[in-house]
Amino acid sequence: MTKEPPELTAAELSTAFSNRDLSPVEAAEACLMRIEALDAEINAFCLIDAEVSRGQAEESEKRWLESAPLSPLDGVPVAIKDLLVTKGWPTRRGSLTVDPKGPWTDDAPTVARLREAGAVFIGKTTTPEFGWKGSTDSPLTGTTRNPWNKQKTPGGSSGGSAAALAARFCPLALGTDGGGSIRIPASFSGVFGLKPSFGRVPAWPLSPFGTVAHVGPMSRTVLDAAMLLNVIAMPDARDWHAMPHAPTDYAAELESGVHGKRIAFSPRLGYAKRVVPEVEALVAAAAKRFEELGAHVEQVDPPGGDVSEIFRTLWWAGAGFLLGDLPEEKKAQLDPGLRQMAEEGKQISLKTYLSANAARGAYGSAMRQFMEHYDFLLTPSVATPAFDVGQLSPMGNDGKAWMQWTPFSFPFNLTQQPAASIPCGLTSDGLPVGLQIVGRMFDDAGVLAAAAAYELADLHFGKTPPGF
Repeated sequence: MTKEPPELTAAELSTAFSNRDLSPVEAAEACLMRIEALDAEINAFCLIDAEVSRGQAEESEKRWLESAPLSPLDGVPVAIKDLLVTKGWPTRRGSLTVDPKGPWTDDAPTVARLREAGAVFIGKTTTPEFGWKGSTDSPLTGTTRNPWNKQKTPGGSSGGSAAALAARFCPLALGTDGGGSIRIPASFSGVFGLKPSFGRVPAWPLSPFGTVAHVGPMSRTVLDAAMLLNVIAMPDARDWHAMPHAPTDYAAELESGVHGKRIAFSPRLGYAKRVVPEVEALVAAAAKRFEELGAHVEQVDPPGGDVSEIFRTLWWAGAGFLLGDLPEEKKAQLDPGLRQMAEEGKQISLKTYLSANAARGAYGSAMRQFMEHYDFLLTPSVATPAFDVGQLSPMGNDGKAWMQWTPFSFPFNLTQQPAASIPCGLTSDGLPVGLQIVGRMFDDAGVLAAAAAYELADLHFGKTPPGF
């Protein structure tokens, strides 16, 4: 084989296992060795349990030798974001307030499906405390850094998962997205991430931030994300929000392309005032590429305008619900920014909350109607490339924490539509930029197919961070 195991995609590993060119044990050992050698520089993982990983890899190897794998992902290393409960491993959510003793007796639905599919759990990845912001550092685990430039953040809140992928520590990772937490780090770290339609991927326990929160796949290629979605979109009765399971092979539907598709391109969603010029230029070039692929691209802004106050009300109220009644000794352990958000959220009145929820419904309805005219909507994933670690925002404090530089992500948590971030180039400083592809509600397969078409056509895709 010309590539070392950590460089292989999930699809390539699966083929290598089937052909007996490589074993799951060899793949797991190579990933663990790479993590041990390099993760001190990145801090992508908050938990590594080599004994568990090796045990899972050994069981997988037996199945492949018997030509009886549990799924195409049998034996493939997967990282799990530390907001997702995992049987036998602490899920501390980046917080000193969570007791590591547990008990830790349950798997989240995504984790359970991956365990049933024979995946190898390579470890748990870092998150800001309770996933509250778009950069990844916490009182518990410290600062996670971007493999493209270790002085920069990998984004958040799925920053550990994105950094692990970019550093070639594993080919697959789970992320969560309540306001951009898959798409922001995918953009900053030069990887692919999909926020599926709400309810497509079952979640449990349900997020305290409510029905803006999604769980989805992160990877280095679109095919790998589709393979992962095939597994994690399987049903789980514990999630009463989950949509009825529709058996779909997302990987098999990637070749439908975008020829003849109607695509809206909105470089600022009609209201975003501060977009870094290099980001805007790279995303505009990516939109042009869709025209070259045969799509009909129209520059047009969707309805709704600035919905940041709607989102702020719902998100801050969720933080107040989660943390506002903690005893003072626990509050003192919180990230100061999160504590402030929780205290502000606790003061939001029921009338204000219900008004925001009604406004959300009107916005979601308007977007559904807008998308009747278009198959996809293209925007930047984030308004800026990765910025220095330790910052909450590179654009100053507007009272909305990280929302000023994420104007393209949280609107589609409000609408619950599928939305992906795919790399579309590098800035002059060598930092990745992401293109966001938003689809019609429930059209996760279409978003993946559009991303796959762009992936094949874009020369920037698949580049590796310097030194990795």
